[in-house]
Amino acid sequence: MSKKGRIFVIPCSGIGKALGTVSRTAMYEVIEKMRPEETATVCLPLLTIGDEAILKLVRNNLCISIDGCPSQCARRNIEASRGKLAANFMVTDILRENKKLKPEAVTKLGPKGLELSSILAQKIARKIDEINSRE
Repeated sequence: MSKKGRIFVIPCSGIGKALGTVSRTAMYEVIEKMRPEETATVCLPLLTIGDEAILKLVRNNLCISIDGCPSQCARRNIEASRGKLAANFMVTDILRENKKLKPEAVTKLGPKGLELSSILAQKIARKIDEINSRE
């Protein structure tokens, strides 16, 4: 963990949407495999309803949002909660850069969707390294 505390990686809920699944898959790759000692996540719906424990975490630690669509629910909820937003990633931007990596379906991303998620996770990990190098 950095001197700044853990960085909270918060994906959109995006239930029923393939790009929401990509955002959650990338988040798990980052917090469980790539940067487990430096990151954590919180439940976006609990942040949305104003859960005090979640609000405290978001306000006292840097956050990275991952949104699957232009509604940007993760980013907007972090900002509305007066959280410390350090970076925002849009799955649509990553898909635009990698047009051949379209996910197969909501419940099964398929090899291309998983590769898209992995590319996103790598970008998030690099951002975490960049943030932590500023200390």
